[in-house]
Amino acid sequence: MELSQDTKNILGLQLPTDPRWVNLAEKSLEEILTDHAYCEQKAATTCISLIQRYSSKEKLVAELSPIVTEEWGHFRLVLAELQKRNLKLGKQRKDEYANALFDFQQKGGDAEGRMLDQLLTMALIEARSCERFKRLSEGLNDGYMQKFYRRFMESEAGHYTLFIELAETYINKEKVRRRWKEWLDYEADIIQILEIRGDRIH
Repeated sequence: MELSQDTKNILGLQLPTDPRWVNLAEKSLEEILTDHAYCEQKAATTCISLIQRYSSKEKLVAELSPIVTEEWGHFRLVLAELQKRNLKLGKQRKDEYANALFDFQQKGGDAEGRMLDQLLTMALIEARSCERFKRLSEGLNDGYMQKFYRRFMESEAGHYTLFIELAETYINKEKVRRRWKEWLDYEADIIQILEIRGDRIH
């Protein structure tokens, strides 16, 4: 599979989303919107958890506070789209992609390493989400939904770099970059292994 330059240069991701995913997603709009809504909700609550856990780190608190508001606003936008279409917000599903990333996080050892992995996990989820929104904005046949997802893509585009920058604020940059490379390689393996599902954002 050819690696697109925009994916490689802008987001750093090692593998692009399989083009078939957009076609499957278009056939499962209710499920995609439901999963998208929960992704935005989880992004907001994770930022709240990071603020609570690292409340002494002033820059982290200051930078993530508006992200909480933005992500929750995104949840409300997706929920409104479901309601406009007379679709239901279904139950939250198991997120195999995110769970696979959590498995790679440092569990014990030093606190710095644990914080680094928590921030890089969020960076990677945001990067992949942005890439998926780009695919939807370009590949859906519905012009309205193309614009709908372009809005999310543009809004989310800077989020992943923010988490990396926060990591570099508190941790040696060389260590951050080295670990980020490990995360990118690991995520590429996940993308190759996971089933292509049209009812999931990830």
